[in-house]
Amino acid sequence: MNRGNRTLFNRMTLLALPMVASFAFLSACASAPVAPTVSLTEASQAIARAEQSDGRQYAPGELDQAKQKMTLAERAVAQEDMWEAERLANEAKVTAELVLAKTESAKAAEINREMDRGTRALTDEMRRSGEM
Repeated sequence: MNRGNRTLFNRMTLLALPMVASFAFLSACASAPVAPTVSLTEASQAIARAEQSDGRQYAPGELDQAKQKMTLAERAVAQEDMWEAERLANEAKVTAELVLAKTESAKAAEINREMDRGTRALTDEMRRSGEM
């Protein structure tokens, strides 16, 4: 190799080194994904809230689904499948939020039924006493 070609080769090598290093760094990052701790924490908290709000009484099937998805998400983390873990954790959170919504709805319906019974009883009492 003559001197001109060697200089050109050295310049190309110097220009290519940062690109090769960047590629190696990005490849290393891609091979070591980070666990979706925020999603897992949010899902865990949503499940706990669902259980504390009597979700077992009002939406037992959905609560079981949320717990199963959380278990699968934790298993995916152990297998280093972080994309799947993130997806499952998000599904567990949404399912737990559904449990909360169903529970709140059922409790509100119970309160409404109780209020209706009370209103009817009051109306009947007023009729009997001649106030209506």
